[in-house]
Amino acid sequence: QVQLVESGGGLVQAGGSLRLSCAASGRTAGSVALGWFRQAPGKEREFVAAISWSGGSTYYTDSVKGRFTISRDNAKNTVYLQMNNLKPEDTAVYYCAADSGPTLSGTRGSDMEDWGKGTLVTVSS
Repeated sequence: QVQLVESGGGLVQAGGSLRLSCAASGRTAGSVALGWFRQAPGKEREFVAAISWSGGSTYYTDSVKGRFTISRDNAKNTVYLQMNNLKPEDTAVYYCAADSGPTLSGTRGSDMEDWGKGTLVTVSS
């Protein structure tokens, strides 16, 4: 099992930037793919981005491509989500998630094995 703690959420104006962090701990924290999901009010949780254990493969949902960048520092067991040019529709609770292996199993929430508690991102217009 991997424990995940997110940080970095907050209130930002449209066009601004935020960087989310997710600290992973546990026996396999350093050897699994990690990702970010988000859930806006009244909507289902959706995939945002993911990165393989090595960092060599990254995945993004179409709506954030070119604006968000996922990265990881395995020495710190931390994954980051740099979010630029934020839009009001990016407002959501952002969750960090851990896959069961070193590569991404899929982009459904059910593909992830462990979850953080989330951090709120609010983008004002």
